[in-house]
Amino acid sequence: MGDMLNLGISIDRNNIKESYFATIQQAQDAAQAHRDEGYTFHILEKGNVEIEIDFKTYKVSAPAVVYLHPDQVHRVLHIDDIIVSSLSINSENLNTEYLNILEEFNTTAPFLLEKHAFLVISSSFALCLNFYGERSNKLFYPLLRDSCNALIAYLLSQFLNVARPDEAFSRFEKVTKAFRKLLEKNYINLKRPNQYASLLHVSTPYLNDCIKSSTGYSVSYLIQERIILEAKRLLYHTDNSVKEIAFSLGYADYPYFSRLFSKVTGISPITFRNKNHY
Repeated sequence: MGDMLNLGISIDRNNIKESYFATIQQAQDAAQAHRDEGYTFHILEKGNVEIEIDFKTYKVSAPAVVYLHPDQVHRVLHIDDIIVSSLSINSENLNTEYLNILEEFNTTAPFLLEKHAFLVISSSFALCLNFYGERSNKLFYPLLRDSCNALIAYLLSQFLNVARPDEAFSRFEKVTKAFRKLLEKNYINLKRPNQYASLLHVSTPYLNDCIKSSTGYSVSYLIQERIILEAKRLLYHTDNSVKEIAFSLGYADYPYFSRLFSKVTGISPITFRNKNHY
């Protein structure tokens, strides 16, 4: 995506056809699982794409937006003559308010765009792309950064239009929402329900009641699921050993981590890696 990612912003528009990947090696390279460094938005203007994000498969048809959080592992499974406008931006360049929203909705599924919204987004992206090319402009960087933030604000507004407002959530759902936010930031270091209950200033039984009422699962289950999701991501797209992955996730006891992974997924970490590496 361009040659200026060192700025913390990269932007491009491409027409991609499956025929571009003529050899088996090219197709395998294109479908390699990976993470993006920035918060990335792919605006699908034409065609269809099948994409796997965190082990879930989505079939997306234009016009639509695919948002990818930096943590998410993803790969393209199939492309059908697409035109896609892509923007990737790091946290330093993102408006703080927008960054907070993106962190809260870090697992957003691809969503379709209505005609008017698509036209606004397309024209806004064209403006960003124009600024991206004006590198001799003395205000190049602030023009690019601010125009990209304006586009992201509009994209977020489209998502929030279909999200439930805070006042529509019950007390249990609000506690669950706060718990998920804490979990995302602390799952490596905090692994016990009582630790999260303490941060939320509620009792552990009450926190469990809130989580079970909203999700059907216990606090312990959600903590383990988040840890195992990250383990899957690392097994999937890195060559780190299982022992290294266990240590990076806060487990000095490598055998315990392996048993936990097997308990949650039904297979061992090595089996998961062998099954999913292509």
